[in-house]
Amino acid sequence: MTKETLKIEGLLDLQHTEAAELFAGCTYPWEVLPKIKDFIRKLGAGLSEEEYLHPAEEVWIHKTAKVFPSAYIAGPCIIGPETEVRHCAFIRGSALIGANCVVGNSTELKNVILFDNVQVPHYNYVGDSVLGYKSHMGAGSITSNVKSDKQPVKVHLPGEDLETGFKKFGAVLGDHVEVGCGSVLNPGTVIGRNTNIYPLSSVRGVVPENSIYKKQGEIAKKREA
Repeated sequence: MTKETLKIEGLLDLQHTEAAELFAGCTYPWEVLPKIKDFIRKLGAGLSEEEYLHPAEEVWIHKTAKVFPSAYIAGPCIIGPETEVRHCAFIRGSALIGANCVVGNSTELKNVILFDNVQVPHYNYVGDSVLGYKSHMGAGSITSNVKSDKQPVKVHLPGEDLETGFKKFGAVLGDHVEVGCGSVLNPGTVIGRNTNIYPLSSVRGVVPENSIYKKQGEIAKKREA
């Protein structure tokens, strides 16, 4: 992948999120991370009371969403239509969750945008990240959002690093990405559209679109159907 393919339009279809306005004026998708909280507050204040419940301060839940009683939801947070938030989910705030999503048991979310039809269904941690349309994280897969040396996160490209300036940045998943069970997406990971990550992978840097990630240094191109 190149810097061009890392741009928002190369990774994400903004027709499948209520956050499209948030991405306006940005070049790379991770640029929205420090703006998520205020955007949710602004968006939530304008939501229809006929369509959304407002059970707690800065929390808006669509009336067709299903939230199990043991889930914890802190604001600001918006949960979209037909989304399911299962038992013991832990939503720590600054989470914009789209339509038809699944937030599973013991899954933790913080400062994230989940596009429509995203699934994080079993024991996932997703922090300071953007998950594109119909992306899916297998059981136990996580985004690691802080480097061990606590230095600002860089996006690693072949022969070049992109500085983000953020101490906390997990991952960007393009549309239709599949992450295998038990995988770790290291800080600053960007995965291109329609790519599959093998289970138990430790992923770092940029993975091209339409690929199969087997391990570091072994990435196969998908065959055309």
